[in-house]
Amino acid sequence: MNSLAATAHAPDVAALRRPWRALLCVLIALSLFAGLGLRAPAPPDEPRFVLAAKAMVDTGQWLIPHRGSEIYAEKPPVFMWLQAAAHTVVGSWDVAFLLPSLLAALLTLWMTYRIGRMLWTPRIGFYAALAVFATLQFGLMAKRAQIDMVLVAMTTAAMWGLLKHLLAGPSRAALFWGAAAAGVGTVTKGVGFLPLLVLVPWAVLRLRNRVAPLPGGSWQWLLVPAGFATGLAVWLLPLGIAVLQPHGAELDAYVREILFRQTATRYVGAWHHIQPAWYYLQVILTLWLPGCLLLPKLLPAWTRRLSRGDARYALLLGWVVLTLVFFSASPGKREVYIFPALPLLCIAAAPLLPGLLRQRFARTVLIGFNLVLGIASLVLATAILTHANWIEPKLIGRDLDAAAIQAIGGWAAALGAALLTLAAVLRARRPGLLAVLTMVCVWTAYGFGFMPALDNSASAKQVMHKVFATIGPYGELGLVDFKEQNYLQARGRATDFGYKQPWDVQWHRARVWAAAYPGRRWILVTDRALGRCVDRTQAVTVGQANRNTWMLVPSAALISPCEDKISWVEADE
Repeated sequence: MNSLAATAHAPDVAALRRPWRALLCVLIALSLFAGLGLRAPAPPDEPRFVLAAKAMVDTGQWLIPHRGSEIYAEKPPVFMWLQAAAHTVVGSWDVAFLLPSLLAALLTLWMTYRIGRMLWTPRIGFYAALAVFATLQFGLMAKRAQIDMVLVAMTTAAMWGLLKHLLAGPSRAALFWGAAAAGVGTVTKGVGFLPLLVLVPWAVLRLRNRVAPLPGGSWQWLLVPAGFATGLAVWLLPLGIAVLQPHGAELDAYVREILFRQTATRYVGAWHHIQPAWYYLQVILTLWLPGCLLLPKLLPAWTRRLSRGDARYALLLGWVVLTLVFFSASPGKREVYIFPALPLLCIAAAPLLPGLLRQRFARTVLIGFNLVLGIASLVLATAILTHANWIEPKLIGRDLDAAAIQAIGGWAAALGAALLTLAAVLRARRPGLLAVLTMVCVWTAYGFGFMPALDNSASAKQVMHKVFATIGPYGELGLVDFKEQNYLQARGRATDFGYKQPWDVQWHRARVWAAAYPGRRWILVTDRALGRCVDRTQAVTVGQANRNTWMLVPSAALISPCEDKISWVEADE
């Protein structure tokens, strides 16, 4: 494979001169950072993480995250620590909340390049990094403030250390720090230990004498648990110290939830996001576009190299398969779960790309992907700007104003024109470069255009503006059946009565709260949780956001004596 990579004349990205490669890297970074600071956190996950990070900054209590008055025990605090730390540097939550994901995306690309360079050549590393960037899911996660982008960065860094020792070593320092990165990944999100599974295909190869024994005694393998424990200590050490000291019941409840229910219990007996075993096949065929279009050619090529006993492919593809099996075995599945496998799969594909991109099949599917996106963007723009009947209800349902609708239409037109221009200029000569520049255009338009236009509706800004315009500067706001974005946009002017409490419990607490100052206290609630103890003629509809209709209830509208008995289902996390 090294000889193929060295001798193949790459008529595509690798043929670019060094200054043009540097320019391409700059364009990639700029497209990822496009729109930074132009939008607020949007559901489902972003507002709850920022709410917890903001509480850390405001209270100085960083060990246990809080969502309003309740602890937030669904995820470890490491990602929220990163957001809070970013805020201390930049001073703006609209910038800080996205910085960890964006920096993790750059780290992922860098580590992908380093693994490809280590196992093959710098050219192959470059191809691997570009292949990761030119995948839909990568850009989506890089531009969302979710834990998974940081998890993928830690996973890729861990794989670099482990593979360096196993295939390019021995390098005991790399083994230790690779295991440590897996430990940090685990306290970032529970499945961060998965890179250690690469030891399984290596052990199989070693038993079959397909790889040489590593110099040194068996003691070197103790570096794996030592490094892993070092990474875990980032969070578990301060948590353990707190548990050993006198503490309240809140800490015990937090430890039980985060260490047991949200890990093993969630994996074995998931209570939401239930999907069939083949679910991840559809994820690969959609979110891993356009690279997944090359799988019909990649699969037989990988099979041939595995049959030749190439340990590099065995470890990379073996780990990807183990990861897919691990997540497929759980009844609960989300598209982000298999995201950590993407960089390693792209590394395994990278040595084949120089030859593959010269084939008509690859040129056809990559150009076709560009054309479909470009034409679809122009069709969407035309429908929006001409107020087509089929698009109007969808826009109205998102509670978008005329300016936002016009902005979306304009950016869709610009994106479509840019993509079709790229196709006309590059055509079949540089399909790989076309795929990369297509994504540069997509994420630039996404960051500067689409997300800011959707911001008022998605982030609940519009609804909360109407709320505070109604209650006035001296009004006080209580929240029943609230969403994290409502609390976040209230900017310290709201009181909650428990996020995970049943609605009747929330209403009981809200009544007590409202009765203390009935003239100035209001309650914001969804229409589904309004209940029978409210005079609906006095309730004010303040708008729709995030698939909910929001009602503002003055204290005078609360019927008393009355007790609500409202059915309630725990919200998904």
